[in-house]
Amino acid sequence: MLSRGKSAASVTRFLASVKSFYNFQLFSGKVKCNPAKGVVAAKVERKYPEILTSKEVELFLEQPQCVDAKGFRDHAMLELLYATGIRVSELTTLDLADLNLAAGFIRCSSKGKERIIPLYRTAVKALQDYVWRVRPQLVSDAEETALFVNMNGERMSRQGFWKIIKYYQEKAGIEKEITPHTLRHSFAVHLLENGADLRSIQEMLGHADISSTQIYTHVVKGHLKDVYQKAHPRA
Repeated sequence: MLSRGKSAASVTRFLASVKSFYNFQLFSGKVKCNPAKGVVAAKVERKYPEILTSKEVELFLEQPQCVDAKGFRDHAMLELLYATGIRVSELTTLDLADLNLAAGFIRCSSKGKERIIPLYRTAVKALQDYVWRVRPQLVSDAEETALFVNMNGERMSRQGFWKIIKYYQEKAGIEKEITPHTLRHSFAVHLLENGADLRSIQEMLGHADISSTQIYTHVVKGHLKDVYQKAHPRA
């Protein structure tokens, strides 16, 4: 299958299915042996998430110009995304009531679970400017509950936000592929690099299993190795 262009991960999944099938047949007495038992799975190279450096994040967040309603809104969305590491689906489903600017946190609900995530000062200021000065101009229906709305005053969609991300990536001239999840990954890695513990990051990201969060330790180790190789005089 590898010769047919299938990835190692796809071949490994297929092989696991075949082995399970023949194990069931063996258990049922329909075959006398598992012909796939001795087949060794292809080595899967684990891909680690793309992250932005602190300078790249700063450059990216500087792109929305706070000179009109769109600029203020976009600036608030990007700051919030990097400040909290929430998923784009969580961002677009946030309601105004989920935001507590006085205390400096947001309440995020996902898959029936709720978590509280703090905000840094710059994000709070960006959200204050948007919520107090801009959102009232954009919302056409006084009963609209969405925190972030499009230019028609309706709840921001995932597709709409995706286009915003791509627009500012191009404007910033950053060659790395930036998606909403890139900021989520960068949030986690930057916290880890600056001393945050893995359990706290897990809670803020909303990971059910710590193993999902541990991938970021590998990213940090890889980054340190690159720095060492480039900076050590005898490396």
